[in-house]
Amino acid sequence: MVVIFIKNNYSIICEEILNNFKEKKKLLLHSCCAPCSSYVISYLTNFFDITVLYYNPNIYPYEEYEKRKNEQLRLIKSLKTKNKISFIDCDYDNDKYILLIKGLEKEKEKGKRCNICYQMRMEKAAVLAKKGNYDYFCTTLSVSPYKNVNLINEIGENLAKKYDIKWLYSDFKKKDGYKKSILLSQKYNLYRQDYCGCIYSKRQT
Repeated sequence: MVVIFIKNNYSIICEEILNNFKEKKKLLLHSCCAPCSSYVISYLTNFFDITVLYYNPNIYPYEEYEKRKNEQLRLIKSLKTKNKISFIDCDYDNDKYILLIKGLEKEKEKGKRCNICYQMRMEKAAVLAKKGNYDYFCTTLSVSPYKNVNLINEIGENLAKKYDIKWLYSDFKKKDGYKKSILLSQKYNLYRQDYCGCIYSKRQT
């Protein structure tokens, strides 16, 4: 007997979930930045009332954090969406991030430090989604070709079980999602940062 291991196609899984909706749902969407969220919001607004959660305590320095947040708000005001879109702002929380990744400062990008960063931000989304009675929670992180989509969905799945809240599987970069985010960024003249966010990624860049 030959055993074949098939990698999950999270884009197809996402489509299957969305196409089975009989009515509009509520989504809490963690956003890493305006450019990445541009396509994701445009796509998901056809199925959800979306609340964008801006929780990115990894970003350094604070001025950069504020700049990205303001771009997120500007995009939300500019986008024409089918359904309702709202916004949740969170505390900067950079001290908590620094504590969590202590000892991993020299890790390369996509290493253990990034895994902890995903977990921290996505867990905040799961907690708030459960508290706010949302139907699903998700993140824009999978639109980036530089992020580990399998790890993102694995974390989301585990958090869904932990907090009893549905996770929206995704691989938003598929079907030219990343390219569409670039085009939307150009359309709305969005600030596109040249490093992921933390001081360590800035140094490596």
